[in-house]
Amino acid sequence: MTGHLTRILAALRAGDQDGFSAIFPLVYDELRQMARRRMRCERPGHTLSPTALVHETYLKLAGLERIEWRNRAQFFALAARAMRQVLVDHALQRKAQKRGGGQVHVTLDEGVRGHTPPVEEILALDEVLRRLEGIDGRREQVVVCRFFAGMDVEETAAALGVSKATVKRDWSFARAWLNRELGRSRQEAR
Repeated sequence: MTGHLTRILAALRAGDQDGFSAIFPLVYDELRQMARRRMRCERPGHTLSPTALVHETYLKLAGLERIEWRNRAQFFALAARAMRQVLVDHALQRKAQKRGGGQVHVTLDEGVRGHTPPVEEILALDEVLRRLEGIDGRREQVVVCRFFAGMDVEETAAALGVSKATVKRDWSFARAWLNRELGRSRQEAR
């Protein structure tokens, strides 16, 4: 299956626009697994189901233009980024509906799967991640894979084409940096 996906991505790179619809059945189960892991971190009663998150993620991926599709790992790294965008867009819609304020408190630690971030926290994290992306894009990608897609170190390394040791170092640095920046945001909000 891995080789089949890579061949389809190569066909897309060569201009076969119909090939993208053939990808969905090949990656659906893995995307659902990513979405289930991520949704476990969301608040109870979240209006997006894992299935809806997968479908929204797929639509974002299918709508990408000028992407040089390379391989399976790159596809899943882009899927993690698209999943983040879907969750942030959803949070923005919720915030617009609520028009509520509130303090921001986000922690990024190894127990991230048990954390249930409110809308404001997702938006604050997205803002800080955008700053991190400007400083070090790879570290931002590590956070997206680990936090938004729920990937473990090995999956993140494969998706980004780096070693597990690099992912561990980047994750450690990014968590510390993000916690510091989020702390500054909390101080400024007061």
